[in-house]
Amino acid sequence: MSDRPPCPFPLTLLYQDQHVVILDKPAGVPVHPGPRGGPSVEDCFPLLSRRKDGPWLAHRLDAETSGCLAIALRKQPLLAMQNAFADKTARKTYWAVVEGGPEAERGEIVLPLTKKTAPSGWRMIPAPEGVPARTDWRVLGRAEGLCWLELTLHTGRTHQARVHCAAMGWPILGDTLYGHPHPDGLHLLARSLTLPLAPPVSATAPPRTGMKAALRACGWQES
Repeated sequence: MSDRPPCPFPLTLLYQDQHVVILDKPAGVPVHPGPRGGPSVEDCFPLLSRRKDGPWLAHRLDAETSGCLAIALRKQPLLAMQNAFADKTARKTYWAVVEGGPEAERGEIVLPLTKKTAPSGWRMIPAPEGVPARTDWRVLGRAEGLCWLELTLHTGRTHQARVHCAAMGWPILGDTLYGHPHPDGLHLLARSLTLPLAPPVSATAPPRTGMKAALRACGWQES
């Protein structure tokens, strides 16, 4: 019998080989342990590898974002994935349901971002002196008061998709920091991830249950 603790949340693997795992991260689970305790993605690392070194997170997702999260089981693929994210050859696509939505069918958002700290906490804000950030968007469907967007992040800034959408006047549904709360939480999905490894690695995550009603309203059909 294994003495490894069980994973504190449903562990769904979208891709797995001897070097890389792409996890379908649940919404509400942070990638790192927080000061207040509670489950995190790192709690499941002993279930992914018995090696003394690793696994390692290759990148991060916000706690409230669900979907594709890459984890390296060896040091060499970790370095390769980190390089791919740094030189922008890794492709990350997100799905978001936003309030309102753009009038056009596609476009891009280029707004530098910086961190603002206040007594009530911190947030990211658009600022000319911030770090460059670019998001391409494409409308996949619409409903009354809602819009389903595909977002391609060309930079991986903290809260980038959330801040960019809010700055355009269409905050992501359920965004308690940049928009408004929703009973089903943040409607942001790390939909797909493609990594230029040898051979290339790719995975696609299904929408979590809490997003499906809004997606259906916008025309999404579950296959």
